[in-house]
Amino acid sequence: MAYAMIAGMPPIYGLYAALVPQLVYAITGTSRQLAVGPVAMDSLLVAAGIGAMQLGNTEDYIAAVLFLTLLIGVFQLLLGVLKMGLFVNFLSKPVISGFTSAAAILIGLGQLKHILGVDLPQSGKIYVLLGNIFGNLGEVQLFTLGMGILVIALIIGLKKINKKLPIPLLVVVLGIMSVVILGLESKGIKVVGEIPKGLPSFQLPRFQWDKIGQFIPIALTVALFGFMESISIAKTVEERHPEYDLDPNQELRALGISNILGSFFQSFSVSGSFSRTAINDHSGARTGMALVFSAMLVAGVLLFLTPLFYNLPTVVLGAIIIVSVFGLIDLKYPLQLWKNRKDEFVLLLATFIMTMSIGLIEGILLGVLLSLLLLVYRISNPHIAVLGKIKGTNYFKNIDRFSEDVEVSEDKLILRFDAQLYFGNKDYFKKQLYHQIEKKGPNLKYIVLNAEPINYIDSSAAVMLERIIREQREKGIQFLIAGAIGPTRDILYTSGIIDVLGEENLFAQTFDAVECCRNPETLSTIQKKVSQQYKTKRL
Repeated sequence: MAYAMIAGMPPIYGLYAALVPQLVYAITGTSRQLAVGPVAMDSLLVAAGIGAMQLGNTEDYIAAVLFLTLLIGVFQLLLGVLKMGLFVNFLSKPVISGFTSAAAILIGLGQLKHILGVDLPQSGKIYVLLGNIFGNLGEVQLFTLGMGILVIALIIGLKKINKKLPIPLLVVVLGIMSVVILGLESKGIKVVGEIPKGLPSFQLPRFQWDKIGQFIPIALTVALFGFMESISIAKTVEERHPEYDLDPNQELRALGISNILGSFFQSFSVSGSFSRTAINDHSGARTGMALVFSAMLVAGVLLFLTPLFYNLPTVVLGAIIIVSVFGLIDLKYPLQLWKNRKDEFVLLLATFIMTMSIGLIEGILLGVLLSLLLLVYRISNPHIAVLGKIKGTNYFKNIDRFSEDVEVSEDKLILRFDAQLYFGNKDYFKKQLYHQIEKKGPNLKYIVLNAEPINYIDSSAAVMLERIIREQREKGIQFLIAGAIGPTRDILYTSGIIDVLGEENLFAQTFDAVECCRNPETLSTIQKKVSQQYKTKRL
């Protein structure tokens, strides 16, 4: 019910979302402990996306959310059928951490209206929320504020006493009892009010094809984020249960079917819940029947107990949400990045700021874009090492790391390129190579490229490499390639590089290449066979 309030829906829709989707996932999911249902992050994304459409009334808003849920399910099912679960890999941890912390703050601030007893417009932008809060401080209901602080303190205190207690349920019961016994409604405490009794009826969502362009970005974002959230939780639990294997693509399909069928029974978007999954696991759940019993309990509440929630104070629901979501704010991970990975810290901070100031969906999409740009920058400017022979061994290591233990020959330049060679970094490779050639001076006779880390060479880089080999040969410098893995050797042959390089200049190990520079006869038949092996045909 509290998550329904985050999504901007009447509380009853939270119970609807905890009914049919649970039953469907119990049948179709591969995790035996994952508990699906409404969660804070999905609810906030839904509220931010649909809220931006500025719909006229509650009925239109509910219809839009149900249609969005159908689209989310369709996207998840389609991605699962196409086995595209790998899309979730584009959500890097710094992006997720920055987004989650920002969303938690926005959720918490958005629920302050229940603690303050003031009607505040919802927004996905921090400056709008703060402006609304400070602009209405004069209307704060002190009695409601006092009760809100008391409930928050009670939740935190009970958690410190015993984390296994059903704290939200206890607080809800105490809240209802306090309203009934003390007559708090007459003192200004707002209550949930009448909640419809009975199970949700089957009805198709109202299709809104005229606004499909607005729905698709929201649906795709929630679909991917919901799946990421679910699969990360499911994998964490799976590690403790070797008796079954998780299928990520089936998980996508299961979530998709759950959301599709759920939308037919008035459910908004659902995904895996960390807290409910933890309770499920710690309680000894071993099959999907745990979700079936949970759904049966919800059905019982809908059929018989909804009148009891009439006197539930909204301030209690707000307090539960605030305490819950502020636990999502992670401070340790950003500090680790600040100490060890400044670039990823900047990515996390940028995602955090953009999510807070621009909007939730825009924030996470721009965060993903920035993470991809960072990836492109890294592979376009990869690490390059000049190697030297470790004294007394056949190992060749970075001379900057082993400066006192390496032997460096004046007539040999041994270079290792720690990335694939492609159009985006070929000029960087050429520039760095020529810089090292210039540093070696006129005594240079051999260039040995250690190609072990190079797993691919595209056509643009192949042309560049051929040109370099020819240019160096004209200057009397022999170019050799050592340690190329099978797929790279295939490219050397199929692209024609080998015709320019010469098979005699291809080696299995850097040591072989260096020794051959000293004595060309030292290469054995088996060494030649290994270094020159390649596939003539690809199946």
